[in-house]
Amino acid sequence: MVELKLLRYGEVCQERPGLLDAQGQVRDLGGQIPDLQPSTLDDATLARLRALDPESLPLVERPGRIGACV
Repeated sequence: MVELKLLRYGEVCQERPGLLDAQGQVRDLGGQIPDLQPSTLDDATLARLRALDPESLPLVERPGRIGACV
């Protein structure tokens, strides 16, 4: 099973969903999921996110503030 390192990045109340790739870079998940919250993180969604190639996701050059995923 692939380990997901989910996070939220951006200004307070304007955070976007993201993940940390193997190189320690933030990748944007906004095109895959509207937000990371208990109601959106069911087993099916987590399986779909695990199946993604992180390098296919947009690189966030300057993520700014990094927050917990949920």
